[in-house]
Amino acid sequence: MTQTPRLYERAALGDNWFDALWDIRDGRTYFTGPLYYNASHQHGAPVFLAGLYGKFRLRLHGGDWLWCRTAIIPAGVLHELDVGGEPITVLYIEPTIAGADAFKPLINNSRALNGALVGNGGEIRFMRDLYEDRYQPDWTTESLLDLLGYAKRRAQSAVIDPRLTSLIDHLSAHGDDLTPVATWARQAGLSPSRFQHLFTEQIGVPFCCYRSWNRMRQAIREIIRGHSFTTASHATGFTDSAHFSHEFRKTFGAPASIGLQRLARLQL
Repeated sequence: MTQTPRLYERAALGDNWFDALWDIRDGRTYFTGPLYYNASHQHGAPVFLAGLYGKFRLRLHGGDWLWCRTAIIPAGVLHELDVGGEPITVLYIEPTIAGADAFKPLINNSRALNGALVGNGGEIRFMRDLYEDRYQPDWTTESLLDLLGYAKRRAQSAVIDPRLTSLIDHLSAHGDDLTPVATWARQAGLSPSRFQHLFTEQIGVPFCCYRSWNRMRQAIREIIRGHSFTTASHATGFTDSAHFSHEFRKTFGAPASIGLQRLARLQL
């Protein structure tokens, strides 16, 4: 009999009852920490998942639960996670940097399933070492950048239309920009429908979904810099902290308090 995941239960790992490591910069979003259950959700960027000390459960598109040690989920693919309170690495890469193929060198013993790639191995020890060294004063993300650079060189990612690249770069610098789609389409010399089609085709999700993801990413960055939920929300175009919390749950399938209530290290 399959047990129902215990929603949002606190992980207990010795004295560090729930600590999380975030690093958001250079076109990547990196989280490592204990999680329990993340309800069905999808992202505006591809994501690499790695269970640091064992397998985790993954469900794609509402299908059957399966056990895996690593996975690559493309942008826009619905999925659920049941990690059981164990630490897991969650690494996103922005579409202007590379696509989901850039993660393939990080996974092995894999198979394709419902648009995703699930595996039983990969770059797990590297991710575990980063997590276990999170309290060291010389902790650095240079090794993470080196790993992504290596993976990207081996991948064959499609070239994105420069008009979309320019737009995404702008949004990355201005997370609170809520300019209507019609305006962006006109500036790109496209009709709104053609703009929407091109964006979804090349990025993997509709423009509104990507912009929401980008705003969420920027808001989290403000929080790990030390700002309150309210200040971070206002700085990135959310109405208030309740609006941010609602969108966080929608984006990640769990409350904002799960990943942001205790931070092992603040990376800017």
